[in-house]
Amino acid sequence: MTSSYAELHCLSCYSFLRAASHPHELVERAAALGYSALAITDECSLAGIVKAHVAAKEHHIKLLVGSQFNLVEGIKLVALAPSRAAYSELSGLISMARRRSPKGEYRVGLRDVVFHLKRCLLIWLPEEDSESNRAWGQQLARLCKGRVWLGVAHLLGNDEVRRYFSLCQLASTLGLPMVACGNVQMHCASRKPLHDVFTALRHNTSIGQLGRKRLGNSQQHLRSLAKLQQLYPPALLAESQHIAGLCNFSLDELRYEYPEEVVPDGYTANNYLRHLVAQGSALRWPHGVPTEIQQRIDKELGLIEELDYEYYFLTVYDIVRFARERNILCQGRGSAANSVVCYCLYITEVSPEQISLLFERFISKERDEPPDIDVDFEHERREEVIQYIYKKYSRKRAALAATLITYRSRSAVRDVGKALGLDPVFVNDLAKSLAWWDRTADLAKRFEEQGVASHSRQAELFYNLVQQILGFPRHLSQHVGGFVITRSPISTLVPVENASMADRTVIQWDKEDIESLGLLKVDILALGMLSAIRKSLQMVHRYCPAIKTVSDVPKEDRATYRMLQAADTVGVFQIESRAQMSMLPRLKPECFYDLVIEIAIVRPGPIQGDMVHPYLRRKQGLEEVTYPSEAIRSVLERTLGVPIFQEQVIRLAMVAAGFSGGEADQLRRAITNWGRNSKLLSFEQKLTKGMIERGYDKDFARRLFEQIKGFGGYGFPESHSASFALLAYISSWLKCHHPAAFFAGLLNSQPMGFYSPSQLIQDARRHGVTVLPIDVNQSAWDHQLLDSRTAGQQQPPMRLGLRLVKGLSKEGAQRVVEARQQAPFRQVSNLRQRAALNKRDMEALADADALLSMSGHRHQSQWQIMALEQTKPLLQGEQAEPGSYFDDGVQLPVPSVAEEVLADYRATGLTLRPHPMSLLRDRPPFNRCKRHTDLPTLGNNRFVRIAGLVTCRQRPGSASGVLFLTLEDETGNSNIVVWQRTQQQFRRPLMSAQLLLINGTLETRDNVIHIIAGALYDYTHELQSLRVSSRDFH
Repeated sequence: MTSSYAELHCLSCYSFLRAASHPHELVERAAALGYSALAITDECSLAGIVKAHVAAKEHHIKLLVGSQFNLVEGIKLVALAPSRAAYSELSGLISMARRRSPKGEYRVGLRDVVFHLKRCLLIWLPEEDSESNRAWGQQLARLCKGRVWLGVAHLLGNDEVRRYFSLCQLASTLGLPMVACGNVQMHCASRKPLHDVFTALRHNTSIGQLGRKRLGNSQQHLRSLAKLQQLYPPALLAESQHIAGLCNFSLDELRYEYPEEVVPDGYTANNYLRHLVAQGSALRWPHGVPTEIQQRIDKELGLIEELDYEYYFLTVYDIVRFARERNILCQGRGSAANSVVCYCLYITEVSPEQISLLFERFISKERDEPPDIDVDFEHERREEVIQYIYKKYSRKRAALAATLITYRSRSAVRDVGKALGLDPVFVNDLAKSLAWWDRTADLAKRFEEQGVASHSRQAELFYNLVQQILGFPRHLSQHVGGFVITRSPISTLVPVENASMADRTVIQWDKEDIESLGLLKVDILALGMLSAIRKSLQMVHRYCPAIKTVSDVPKEDRATYRMLQAADTVGVFQIESRAQMSMLPRLKPECFYDLVIEIAIVRPGPIQGDMVHPYLRRKQGLEEVTYPSEAIRSVLERTLGVPIFQEQVIRLAMVAAGFSGGEADQLRRAITNWGRNSKLLSFEQKLTKGMIERGYDKDFARRLFEQIKGFGGYGFPESHSASFALLAYISSWLKCHHPAAFFAGLLNSQPMGFYSPSQLIQDARRHGVTVLPIDVNQSAWDHQLLDSRTAGQQQPPMRLGLRLVKGLSKEGAQRVVEARQQAPFRQVSNLRQRAALNKRDMEALADADALLSMSGHRHQSQWQIMALEQTKPLLQGEQAEPGSYFDDGVQLPVPSVAEEVLADYRATGLTLRPHPMSLLRDRPPFNRCKRHTDLPTLGNNRFVRIAGLVTCRQRPGSASGVLFLTLEDETGNSNIVVWQRTQQQFRRPLMSAQLLLINGTLETRDNVIHIIAGALYDYTHELQSLRVSSRDFH
């Protein structure tokens, strides 16, 4: 009797659609069963191995690293890595097999295995003893001598005994040792139904149609040692232990090596970094670096040197330097803003004098992992930065991290429904309306109405499978911008495969995996607001030369803060949402730090930790500011005794409970992962005990821990908030003082942000910006500010660009602009010929009323285009004809205003003519509705009837099921709150109406006005075919 067993052939859910358990579930189960070791051998993949590694360390079980390959010759092999060198070979082979195949596929032949895997242990998994198998086995035994085994799986199928003796004969003939292998695809037998779902999806059929393609039974799970001892001879079980004993490689051996190119000749990494910081600090503080700041710089540089992080800072500095040289606006954010070194290197723009910094949040000795610097670049130019990285380090040494696409509610419903063979239309309905999600009785009723056989049992099965599949990985995708850059080829560290985007490669590990192993990652992120700010500043600079860059924007401008206090923030970065707009008049920001708090406080963390109301009461002088001790005062004074930022939670743990910097950072990680196998509760005792020992009462300690728990997953770092507040302030200043440039920059950077071009244009006009219509003889592709200002005009007028015209190709628009430089277009034929426009482009321009200057009105433009002949050399004469030549003597009537408005929305998504609501205003029931501008005069708790276009639906996770609507009329945007009960009663109009009439109660407090909806009515039919795109945020 053997005392234990090592499972050497086990797939996790990272062999997509082939296995039905997560790596951590397999590891936990193997440890619980008393296995001595477990190999995770996903098919041509190491995507799940890091998660298994983390779990194996926690459960104290040996983890073997391996992979299964189905070779082109029909041979099935498992390769195990006994050493670091063998691991490099395995990772390299997986990379090669994946890189030469389309995304999601691989190709490996026996020759590749023999040539590339010179150190790996190989387990051959033949089905039976046959002539061809003997031939392949001979090759394997000869070419990989001493490191090949024949694996046997006992799965209680038909003909097992005969098959076993046949394999014994094959092994004996070839002189290969045999070993027990479970071919495991789930951690416990109860996952068999989910495995069937995955199998059906892989074969693109339903479970009922799978036949013999599905597993014959549920034996391919981790079985008990007693069961295995009944099935296998002791020698085969003992051999599994022997093989596990040969494998001594752990992922902990993967030591990261920084790229060396970033240090010029004649310098070491350390003295080059010090040289750059000295240069930068002299520029940042031209009148001399304050003593306190210099001490911080010295402390940071000392720690960076001690932990060997110089290359990391230099790598990020090099990327940022490239962007600045190309005039690409960028800004570091996240914990990097806690670093004065980053400020001196121009990686971040947040001055250490503006916020209280916590360097431990960025780097700490105990953490022993590289810092994490996120850098935002203009969203339209980030690709230039990505290509620079690839060019400098080559694709062999630079790759994007993966991001896991997992099953969420709708994809889970669709895939489980498909696998169960349900009617696709029915499944689609279930996926679209998830009202049944919390109520299985409703679901059973829907199945019954659909006529599903044994409906209640099928509904229960469907529901259970949907719940099980949630969170399972579907496939790997590329991370938005997490780059891993290495000194030696990346494929020796982690397998690399093709991303779906051309010329992109992605590694098989995600952000969490990279963090777990302490690899260097640089986040190259895209931010639309940076593009908008750069474009706006360029326009301002033309007529106001003193303003050229972000640093030229005057700080702490009173007028800007007055605008923010009035919640006039449509289009402003980060503070344009309904929740932020309702907070601004209450919080009344008066300085930059107030803005930092504003951005952090409207987050689920502070809301769930009940920190918002105490802070507001204290800010408004309605509640006394108290501190249990001087130590706590030093941490919370800037936020009036209320913890709002993640850094404050860390500091509190240090000063009030005696945590070290590194321990406090572990607490931060536990907070961040709260709800996802978090260890947060294990800190409760330590925190409470530490605080009581230091003289704080138990009640205060408990309350603080509850607040910490409220931060779970959502706590916002002060450094992060400060980086965002900087962009919020700059965009606010631009809107306040240069609204025309602000809106033009924003509109030229679409699609981005919260609001549609239509809403932005309306807000621009409310700010006194003159907006001129699209004109084929005046408009460029982008919206432009004109130099001409009429008397009394504060702002330059804005001419709308051709980019708004739906159906117009960008190439066609560029040809229009180029051809127009010679001379303006006189008539439609002249336009068509000189700009080489096709019929579609011509019709798009006519529909958008862009030909008005040539033809008089939209209907006439459309008529003239219909009259155009095919371009032929003989018809050159029509070029010289006047515009009226194409009327054929027909003068169509001028369209009505309502027709024009509808046509504007159809062709460009917006109108400069009267708002649709103003056209409906004199008809019932709209003549009995209040307008947005009437609301402030009504008073609190008054009944109100209001109508408007639905421009936004939002259901934030922190709002416990409440739905928020934005209704737009001719005077502005109104906020509507819809409680759950009302949602159920008026579900159809709520979810599908474009024009809503709402009866409700007006609530007004602290200059914040919203309407609590009581009843909702759909009046979309009144708009005929008017279509305004609603932006839905869930």
